[in-house]
Amino acid sequence: MVLKAILVDDSAKIRETLVPALEELAGFVVVATAESAKEALAAMNAYPEWQVMILDMFLKEGSGLEVLNTSRNRETWKKVIVLTNYATGQIRERSIALGADAVFDKSTELDDFFVFCASLSESN
Repeated sequence: MVLKAILVDDSAKIRETLVPALEELAGFVVVATAESAKEALAAMNAYPEWQVMILDMFLKEGSGLEVLNTSRNRETWKKVIVLTNYATGQIRERSIALGADAVFDKSTELDDFFVFCASLSESN
């Protein structure tokens, strides 16, 4: 099943690279992208049918933690995956505490990230 995703990352290059990869490797369709916390929240409201959010921690304005906190009470079928270059133990713990479903490091865990994403598509 194709899942509707929101991609939140401040890097245009990463967004441009991840969109086709998510479509090809995970079966997602990216319905919105954002580079700030404010844009992420607007995308969540504009596309209430989103099923997966891929979220960086450090954004152009605001932070991924802010977005996570706002999305804490989302429907259980909506998944938030943190994908960051700063997947320290503290960031992982804080992200999970704020409701992230998984946390991956961009530089060392991309394969695991795509396997996790594909498993979401397969389970729906």
